[in-house]
Amino acid sequence: MMTNLNIKLHHGLVNSTPKQRAAAQTLGLNKIGKTVTREDTPALRGQLQVLRHLITVEEAD
Repeated sequence: MMTNLNIKLHHGLVNSTPKQRAAAQTLGLNKIGKTVTREDTPALRGQLQVLRHLITVEEAD
């Protein structure tokens, strides 16, 4: 069984690279403070690595 992760964008994307903006858009993080829940997969972990300094990640209940 895969676990779910809560991902929250806590910094803006103003000075971010196109790769970071694309990863945030793919995750559905378009505003500061927005939280999404996604299933934990290797592909998701790669996107989170790109955004590691802009987001907080917690395991969902």
